[in-house]
Amino acid sequence: MTAIHRAAAPHPSHPDVEILGIEIGHSRHLQVEIVRFRHRLFAGGWSGERVFDIVRRGQAAAILLYDPERDSVVLIEQFRLAALLGGRSAWQIEAVAGLLDGDGETPEDVARREAREEANLEPIGSLVPIQTILPASGSYDEAIFLFCGRVDSRNAEGIHGLPEEQEDIRVVVQTMPEIEAMLDAGAIDNGHTVICLYWLLRHRDRLRKEWLGA
Repeated sequence: MTAIHRAAAPHPSHPDVEILGIEIGHSRHLQVEIVRFRHRLFAGGWSGERVFDIVRRGQAAAILLYDPERDSVVLIEQFRLAALLGGRSAWQIEAVAGLLDGDGETPEDVARREAREEANLEPIGSLVPIQTILPASGSYDEAIFLFCGRVDSRNAEGIHGLPEEQEDIRVVVQTMPEIEAMLDAGAIDNGHTVICLYWLLRHRDRLRKEWLGA
């Protein structure tokens, strides 16, 4: 996932929460806000003052690139320092993904752009929305819009990414039986990628009928 810090969105108003104060604790690659707040309780009334550190990452989009003719998925592999610190492999297999730039880009625009930048592929036709997920709703504001897109994987290979961001992204093509084996073995750690792949296993037959007329 392309990761460039962008200005955090303003806090939305909500009748069940009162923001008492916000302090910027850190702002570089990510922005961390120290938020004082209170919220309504299930039993009625309001909580006391609470203080949370919230990572303001913003919205993102991820796209699972599926070739129905070859029944294969195009994924990417790249180095992830945080995964290593989390006790997992630093070389992560993921679906293509990137952050919205806040300049009028839609989630579908981002999904298509990242498919070109990270996998050198252009999705064919309309994208299929999967769902929107919150990877860590207790501490991150990030919302990821998930899509599935049809591609031709015959020439899917090589190393891609933006040089100015020092991206070093390798294309990985896997057949569906290989994907199932990887999931069963716990070989894919990335959350939005796992969700997309399990979704594809459920909807694969429908997609092939719609896209191939089979």
